[in-house]
Amino acid sequence: MTAPAAQDLPVVVIGAGPIGLAAAAHLLERQLTPLVLESGPAAASAVRDWSHVRLFSTWGELTDPAAEKLLAPTGWSRPDAATYPTGGDWAERYLQPLADVLGDRVRYGATVTGVSRAGRDRIVDADRDSQPLVVHLTTADGSEERLFARAVIDASGTWTAPSPAGGSGLPALGEKAAVDRITYRVPDLNDPAVRARYAGKRTAVIGSGASAFTALATLAGLTQDEPGTHAVWILRRGISGSTFGGGEADQLPARGALGLAAKAAVDNGHADAVTGFRTEVVERDDDGRLVLIGEDGRRLDAVDEVIVLTGFRPDLSFLSEIRLGLDERLQAPTALAPLIDPNVHSCGTVYPHGVNELSHPEKDVYLVGMKSYGRAPTFLAMTGYEQVRSITAALAGDQEAAERVELTLPETGVCGGAGLFDQATAEESGGGCCAPAPALVQIGSAGAALQIGKPEASGGC
Repeated sequence: MTAPAAQDLPVVVIGAGPIGLAAAAHLLERQLTPLVLESGPAAASAVRDWSHVRLFSTWGELTDPAAEKLLAPTGWSRPDAATYPTGGDWAERYLQPLADVLGDRVRYGATVTGVSRAGRDRIVDADRDSQPLVVHLTTADGSEERLFARAVIDASGTWTAPSPAGGSGLPALGEKAAVDRITYRVPDLNDPAVRARYAGKRTAVIGSGASAFTALATLAGLTQDEPGTHAVWILRRGISGSTFGGGEADQLPARGALGLAAKAAVDNGHADAVTGFRTEVVERDDDGRLVLIGEDGRRLDAVDEVIVLTGFRPDLSFLSEIRLGLDERLQAPTALAPLIDPNVHSCGTVYPHGVNELSHPEKDVYLVGMKSYGRAPTFLAMTGYEQVRSITAALAGDQEAAERVELTLPETGVCGGAGLFDQATAEESGGGCCAPAPALVQIGSAGAALQIGKPEASGGC
């Protein structure tokens, strides 16, 4: 079958999460035709997986202006801009209504399995840019389809590809065999079955970001009702002034408070911190409990459960025929990577970016949202909204709008790169660019404190 002319084709958006749906809204605002392909049965399937977690961004930072314009005629009312929704709130009160307004422009149960140029594999140069893009997908009933697109915006996120416990980036020996006692998500302790799994148990939490903070605070809250509950916090680096985030210096107050809640869990004896530990082996003892062994030979006391929250990584498998320009460390677009690289990133300041930083050697293909960050943390929904505003302007031929910056991002209050590994950080040696980490402040009980976290790679906060 001869491929149709590109100008008559839709822009295919992969993923009906917050950034994918915002992209569709901006495309419509630019009189372009979107087609959103969502693998799940409803909008925001990934967000629904962490519906119990409260975001550290307010409603005012979680809705997109173009999306609000689409929703307004339906009678939708914007939630209180100063309040903090849960993932479930975000999905039900904003994302699903937005998908409903888009109607048949959103297809559910559509899993993208490949993207390429029509009639061209990645080797072929001849007449490449003039050919439309071709998208292969499978439907919920297992049938295969092929669609043509004038452009592809991949907003599929990273939720399906959590990083392992192994310090080398590969699963630790024995990690896969111990999957019955390991989770890669923040547990929902409101679920009685999940609560029973951790109540009165010794649990290892591996990770150092917002998700790990949330898990530590969650488990600390559980100790009040379930004696014997205890956490072992495993960090691959030492504890420094930035370990618990920016605290009161964070321009997102709830994000700063989340780190302080984790600090409280340690200070109050609800969690023990193990530093400089990179997991190499997971063994079972005679009772079936898990023993973690580090690359330095250290063996930790046995635990009943392990929560691995070491970040996420992008699934690039279905883009193997597309010419992507990705940073060798982060797997983020090469022009974006220096702005977000935790090896060098200082003071939590990320310059707002758009089509120029997100372009690839393959014309009209863009990775947006959490997927654009590759393996880097601290993505914010407002960053993704700015990304798709810029990209859709460029697709509509409005380069001036595409290159205009329309966003100021909040600082984290954290200084120094995270890639210093075992070396002393700048703030430890007194040479940091920010004030020292603030002292612990009272933010309520541990049970209340746990309500301000968010999985870093949700594509949302």
